[in-house]
Amino acid sequence: MLDEYYLSTKQKALKINLDHSIYGSFAEIGAGQEVAAIFFKAGGASGTIAKTMSAYDMTFSNAIYGEEASGRYVVESRLTKMFSHEYKLLEERLGDSRGENTTFFAFADTIATINFKKTNQGHGWIGLRFQLSPQSPTNDAVIHVKLYDNDAVEQQQAVGTLGVNLMYACYHYHHNPEKMLISLMDGLSRDRIEVDMFRLSGHNFDHVDNRLLSLQLVKNGLADASLFGADGNVLQASDIFYKRDVLLLRGRFRPVTHVNVDMLKCGEEMFRQEKDVENDKYLTVAELTLHDLKTGGGDIDEKDFLDRVDILCSMGQTVMISNYHEYHKLVDYMSRQTRKKIGIVLGVYNLQSIFDEKYYTALHGGILESFSKLFAQNVKIYVYPFFLKELNTFYCCKNFRLSEKLHHLFQFLLFNDKIQDITTNDMTISHIISDNVLAMIKSGEEGWEKMVPKLVEDKIKDNCFFGYPCEPARKAEVDKKIQEISHWGA
Repeated sequence: MLDEYYLSTKQKALKINLDHSIYGSFAEIGAGQEVAAIFFKAGGASGTIAKTMSAYDMTFSNAIYGEEASGRYVVESRLTKMFSHEYKLLEERLGDSRGENTTFFAFADTIATINFKKTNQGHGWIGLRFQLSPQSPTNDAVIHVKLYDNDAVEQQQAVGTLGVNLMYACYHYHHNPEKMLISLMDGLSRDRIEVDMFRLSGHNFDHVDNRLLSLQLVKNGLADASLFGADGNVLQASDIFYKRDVLLLRGRFRPVTHVNVDMLKCGEEMFRQEKDVENDKYLTVAELTLHDLKTGGGDIDEKDFLDRVDILCSMGQTVMISNYHEYHKLVDYMSRQTRKKIGIVLGVYNLQSIFDEKYYTALHGGILESFSKLFAQNVKIYVYPFFLKELNTFYCCKNFRLSEKLHHLFQFLLFNDKIQDITTNDMTISHIISDNVLAMIKSGEEGWEKMVPKLVEDKIKDNCFFGYPCEPARKAEVDKKIQEISHWGA
């Protein structure tokens, strides 16, 4: 028998068609009925498909699913209305006659492919509401995809393949969410699509932490960045950043210290004072890079990751995970999500590394090519100083040390308001280094509590975060949680 890892798109569709316990509807808008078409062509579709439909006309679509407050159609709210409406019809019309022996599903997608002039970014929402056993509560699987083919037909074909992969994963890999996620790329390549959001919810996925799925998207290369809110719910970047000013603070946050809090607080105060920032719309984001999540052995400790984000979320922060180690790549990504102001808060020693030319040897234009993206028209860097106790002064932009050949470039950026010092008078916290705090926490050494906010202290002690030596009973509870996390995708 052919290994499931190597099933073609058509073979996956046929296998679902031959399982007569799976039955449901397809509703597709924007890219044609690409997913349903594959099931029809695979053979045996009468055992799987109750109905297919596509309401292209906006008036018809609104009459069926209702209007969106945003006026947009390629949004998650439209997708949810689509599969909710279609699933409800299945239950109403077929529940009595087939409900005892059938697992119902409603598949939906709303897609915008590339236009004739090739001036837009193809993208869309794909989702499935489904049962895994007859008469059981439902589950939802929702993804957002970016389409990179340079032809509308090829983008439609990619949507068809991705939709089949999602359906197959939901029915055959539901016991292993990470495998579900990875299998979405079967028959596709990263050059063609990017899955930048994946959410599982419902009766059979209560154990799944979608923040880990966000991490897995970036870790497994399906996306370069993933995002979730303070409530832990995963978000889609272009939706959350749409027409908003954004202030980013990159850090390891292991743990969050008074320095991190002061950097964001002072940076935010300066960001709000910018003439082109709308104070009621801006968003602050704490960013973790994949590089900073890795341990000494190169692996990612998922428990350690959740320790960090639990604290950040409890502080009301939106969190982003990215694979953009270089700042110019981060800015390039953000510039594709919003045309509004982008601010970046960083320490003065991080600014020093940005001006280190050894990081740009792979670029044909060297540091100038990097800076053309990093210091784009709507980007500004806010530099947090370091207090030099021995000199009784702050190391900042005013006394920033650079080689002579880069000095004029730095002055150009200062003069054009692309870089600005953050004003802080708190000399008492400048000595706090997160690695030292972490070592004190793990060893049980006293004094680390004064280096972190009270909320962070309580979180660490209550949940044994970062290896804090808890009481045996509490430690046993935490160890059980760690075991559950380590097997969540098994």
